[in-house]
Amino acid sequence: MKYSFKNITFAVIGLLFVGISFAAPPNINFNLEEIVQSASMTGTIQLMLVVFSISFVPILLMTTTSFLRVVIVLSMIKNAVGTQQVPPAPVIVSLAMFMTIFIMSPVWQNVYDNAIEPYNKGEITYSKMWQKGQQPIREFMLKQTRERELSLFIDFSKIGEVEKPEDIPLYVIIPAFALSELKTAFQMAFVIFVPFLVIDLIVANILLSLGMFMLSPVMVSLPFKILLFVLADGWYLISSGLLSSFGTA
Repeated sequence: MKYSFKNITFAVIGLLFVGISFAAPPNINFNLEEIVQSASMTGTIQLMLVVFSISFVPILLMTTTSFLRVVIVLSMIKNAVGTQQVPPAPVIVSLAMFMTIFIMSPVWQNVYDNAIEPYNKGEITYSKMWQKGQQPIREFMLKQTRERELSLFIDFSKIGEVEKPEDIPLYVIIPAFALSELKTAFQMAFVIFVPFLVIDLIVANILLSLGMFMLSPVMVSLPFKILLFVLADGWYLISSGLLSSFGTA
């Protein structure tokens, strides 16, 4: 089956925006299908939409997936242990990205099976593809979103009373999900910090009792914190905790 540039454009826009036409506020009449199918939609404008969609990928990666929680928790490990430059930031981001791919792969596979593949076969329209494509991502975000954060954005969005989750637009779910992920990540970071803080306090008290005022407690406690982290198999425990928090493990 051959795909024209127009069909590829529709598929890319539909996947990256994850139903953005359905997420628009109710007072905005936005129909991407009619715009793309109109006669004024030239190849140059199509190309501009594709480029804009690709540039929008990092924002979607951070706000609609598990990336936010994972990268914050992994970054907090460096601060807790005291190794500010080890591991380097690119390593942390790369590890967080591949863990995100692992966690989100069932969701993305569901999107492909129920939306992208039927669309490529000509079984559903563009609008139906967007509706089916956003459903797995919507369910994932709602599962990880706290009711308090969700209620906050529902109240301020003035959409009225919501009877079922399907009635909540994406522009309400996404910020509520991001706030919930920030809260969960900082809760996990607090648990990570506690044992290393205890080591710092013990070392500082020992140095103070010995009268070693000029010796930095951070320098002395660093080897002990690294030893504790290695003996406890910290990377395994952190990774296991992150996967379990999403229901993966």
